[in-house]
Amino acid sequence: QVQLVESGGGLVQAGGSLRLSCAVSTSIFSIFFMGWYRQTPGKQRELVAGIGTSGVTNYADSVKGRFTISRDSAKNTMYLQMDRLKPEDTAAYYCKAVLRTMAYWGQGTQVTVSS
Repeated sequence: QVQLVESGGGLVQAGGSLRLSCAVSTSIFSIFFMGWYRQTPGKQRELVAGIGTSGVTNYADSVKGRFTISRDSAKNTMYLQMDRLKPEDTAAYYCKAVLRTMAYWGQGTQVTVSS
């Protein structure tokens, strides 16, 4: 069983920064896809940023130029650097890993951006 544990969420003022971490219980070297998603009450979970084994990344239009996703295989950890945060970035953030044919999720970490 692969476990993912997010950390780094919190309360920040608009314009500030946070860095989320997702620690994985197994080697991420060969994990096909890893991504960060977010969800607000009453809405579907949406992809914020994704990264593949080759390092290719993709971002939601709403976060392009402000968020940066990365992965450190030596630490089995994925990161999401979030800069110039906006109140509309407020959400629960979840990390996801796809290994072989299975998808694994973390428990989520809350990010709240005050105006």
